[in-house]
Amino acid sequence: MTTFNDRERGEESKYAFDEENAFKIAARRNRLLGKWAAEKMHLTPEESEAYQKAVVQADFEESGDEDVIRKVLGDLTQAGCDVDEAAVRLALEEKHVEARRQLMAES
Repeated sequence: MTTFNDRERGEESKYAFDEENAFKIAARRNRLLGKWAAEKMHLTPEESEAYQKAVVQADFEESGDEDVIRKVLGDLTQAGCDVDEAAVRLALEEKHVEARRQLMAES
C-alpha cells in the first residue's frame, strides 16, 4: 500500500509541476508577444513595458489564446499596423517556442 501511495503522491507532484511550468511558459510567451507588438507599434520603452503586462493580463479573460490574439490584433489594427490575424498567430507560436527555451535554459 505504501508503494501505491508513494506513486500517487509522485503523480500529483508531477502534475502540479507540469501545470506550473505551462503557466510560466504561457505568461512568458504573452509577454514576448506583447514586446513584439509594441515594437510594431513603435511604443516607448515605458509604454512597451506596460503593454507587455496588459497582454499577460488579457490571457485571464477566457480560456485559450483567443483573448490574447484578439487584444493584440485589435491594438495593432488600431495603431495602423499592417498585420493580419495569421501573422499574430504565427508570432504567438514562435514566442511559445522561445518562452519554452528560455524557461528550460533557466532550469
